[in-house]
Amino acid sequence: MSHLTSIALQSDETHLENLRERLRKRTDEELIQFGKLVRGLSAPRVGVSPDPWRVQLQLAREEWRRRHPKGEKA
Repeated sequence: MSHLTSIALQSDETHLENLRERLRKRTDEELIQFGKLVRGLSAPRVGVSPDPWRVQLQLAREEWRRRHPKGEKA
């Protein structure tokens, strides 16, 4: 049964890595639009399942910070 959990986790990690790659390919403007959209979808909600939008918002923010580190002058 543990092998099923491993497969599920690997699939989630693969999904997240694919999302990271797609975010890297977006322009700054596209990344901003995506972040705004996902932020709206990840509004507080009641439920027992994890919020999938929150993870996508976090990844979009990580990509923005990677591109625009604090303290860097443009």
